[in-house]
Parts: sequence; C-alpha cells; structure tokens
Amino acid sequence: MLTEKKVIDILQETGVLLQGHFLLTSGRHSEHYLQCARVFQFPDLAAELCRALAEKFNGLKPDVCIGPALGGIIIAYETARELNTRGIFAERDESGGMALRRGFAIHPGEKVLVLEDVVTTGGSVREVMNLVRAHGGQVLGVGSIVDRSNGQVDFGVPYQALVRLDIVSWEPADCPLCAKGIPAVKPGSRKR
Repeated sequence: MLTEKKVIDILQETGVLLQGHFLLTSGRHSEHYLQCARVFQFPDLAAELCRALAEKFNGLKPDVCIGPALGGIIIAYETARELNTRGIFAERDESGGMALRRGFAIHPGEKVLVLEDVVTTGGSVREVMNLVRAHGGQVLGVGSIVDRSNGQVDFGVPYQALVRLDIVSWEPADCPLCAKGIPAVKPGSRKR
C-alpha cells in the first residue's frame, strides 16, 4: 500500500512542488505550485500512483474514467488501465467550456469516475462532472493525486486523494507577495 509519506516523497523527488509567486487557475495567488506533470514523466511512478488511486475505488466498478485536459489525461488513462475500463479526457472547446471531442462518448447510464492531478477549488472537476451528467452518465466518485483544497471541496460524491496538502492561497487583493512587488507567474495550462 502506498502511504501518504511515500506519495510526498515521490512528489518531492520528482520536483513537483515549486516555490515562488504563482497565479493559480482559480485566480488565487500562492507561494507554492504543484506541477504534477513532472511526476508523470516517469511511467513507473505514474503507474504506482494511479494503482493506489484505483485501489481507493475498487468497489465502485466504473465503466469509464475521465479527466480534464491536461492534468487529468494520464491519471484517467492509468487509473482506467488499473480498473480495466475505458479512459478518456475532456478538453476545452472554442467557447472555453469542457467538451468530449476526438470521438469520445459517454453513454446514458454509464458509471464514471472523474480524475484530476491537483484539486484546489474543484472548478475543472465540477465542469467535467456536469459534462458527464449532460451526456447521461452517472458520476460515481472523484479522485486526485493531491487535494490542496484545505478540506473545502465537496463534490457531492465520494472524493479520494492520495495526499492532502494544506497550502495557503490568497485572493489577489490580499496577496502578501503582490504587496512586496514580486511578479506572479502562471505555470498551468489554462489561459484564464
């Protein structure tokens, strides 16, 4: 079994936890950013993490695992492999909303597990959950490598994370790093 300490060790060894002044996808600012893509450059570690995540959902028997592009693509694929089911991803369309593209489909009644690398506010996960429901799918649960919501996120379905990290973030007006004049960088994949 993969312990929280071992997950943290893996994240530290692969340089996932960055320090600086970051503008998060949510619009909030933080002095820490988790770049989970760094751990997924190592297939053996990706498999180990996703195996542990799949174990948390063994009894649910999903038909599909889905993640938001980009952060959830590898997690959805690897977790689906462990659960012996389909793995797909949602991506932003021209309007900026989440969509199923590339011939992916969720059929009415299918049981779906939504997966993400890091959950802060849960915004992207909720968008994918709404997409699944719009296609007639049933969201069984949500999983992530890291929960950095400080216990604030409630998806209304079972939520499992491999590790919970309490990392402070601020509204831009309250950001002490902005007050010091330190420029913020936007390291994620979303433009807004």
